[in-house]
Amino acid sequence: MARSRIRAAATAVVVVALVAVAVQAPIWWAARRDPTPAAAVPSRVHNPWLWQATVGQHPVGPASVLFFTGRTRYLESTGVVVGRDGGYRLLPIQVGEGHGPLSPDGRWYLRPGTGGLIDLRTGDERRAHRPGLRPLTWFPDGRQVVATQANDDAVLTYGPDGAQLNDPSKPDDLLAVDPWTGAERVLPVGTFASHAAASWSPDGSLLAVAGPVNPGEEAAERHRLVVTDPSGGVRWQVDLDERRTLAGPAAWSPDGRRLALLAYDGCTVCPDAAELIRRAWRVEYLDAATGRPTGDAVPVTGSAMELVGWRGADPVVKRHSPDAHHERRHTALVALTGAGEQILLDSPAGVSDLVVPRDLVARAAYGGPVPRPSPFAAPPWLLVLLALPVVLLAVARWRRLARRRRHAPASPGGEPAHPG
Repeated sequence: MARSRIRAAATAVVVVALVAVAVQAPIWWAARRDPTPAAAVPSRVHNPWLWQATVGQHPVGPASVLFFTGRTRYLESTGVVVGRDGGYRLLPIQVGEGHGPLSPDGRWYLRPGTGGLIDLRTGDERRAHRPGLRPLTWFPDGRQVVATQANDDAVLTYGPDGAQLNDPSKPDDLLAVDPWTGAERVLPVGTFASHAAASWSPDGSLLAVAGPVNPGEEAAERHRLVVTDPSGGVRWQVDLDERRTLAGPAAWSPDGRRLALLAYDGCTVCPDAAELIRRAWRVEYLDAATGRPTGDAVPVTGSAMELVGWRGADPVVKRHSPDAHHERRHTALVALTGAGEQILLDSPAGVSDLVVPRDLVARAAYGGPVPRPSPFAAPPWLLVLLALPVVLLAVARWRRLARRRRHAPASPGGEPAHPG
């Protein structure tokens, strides 16, 4: 009896050890298959495997690209991190959660509205700042973010006669937030009903902010663009019509002389997707010192989303392909050159957004190798499920062979008899 218990315990130890080896071997192999780390943006990304591991299960380190697609096992919009070593990992987001920014070095991801901060190097998530904030852009030093805080009342209040007692629309606050400590302060940029975009000048001395000033203009999307210094001194402001807005966090040209706007011709309230994609988009420029129009507009193919950076004097724009069906639509980063558009980063159908860390954008580090997701980078539970039957069969066969040897008749010399 004691001997059988010892054998059972030994078998259990062998099974556990073999399963552990079987689980870790594919992860090790996936890491070995990844290309040499390169601080560059790949020229294309691919859809992940359905069983791809998440950043919490197997961290992949700082990102070279983060993209969002519904073509994952979650069957809804999911972040996919492409590490600088070429590995792919899923970054699940909650239903209705927006797309957040990466830190300038690609290590941290900010969850908009939740207060969550994910370390892509370790996979750990913490809640270091209060929820309800929507980050717009990072400070030049990468230690704080510019975020907007909605102050609208959550509910309407009515009196006994049915008359509305409160105005739920309140001006929003623009904040400087330390996402690691939660420390925050209000940035004095004037009164806005909400904030749509913000962009720092190259030297960090001025901040451009755009958004509707009056609550009634939020639906019409008429924005005011204000350029201010950190102390709240307004350099200039201009009211934009509903077809123009600040181009995004990289709207300021590298030489500090121009501010880029995204503009379009076409319907402002489009009845369907077909009309929406008929909008003709372009990049326009304002003189950063005066706010007056300057230079020639540059057309954009498809639907422009934001200006993400510059390659020399050429703006780099994130845009959707001109497809009415969202399942066929994809996102790309394109440089708008004098000779036309040049695709710097492309994606498969169904990708709704691309995010590139600022350190790579600032160096225009495009044209990197195109890694493919490794099928071996899978969640541990899946590897256990796959490995366990194989290991159990191997152990069962080993026990049968051992049992045969024990019950084999002994030879005259004292050794077990072996068939000839």
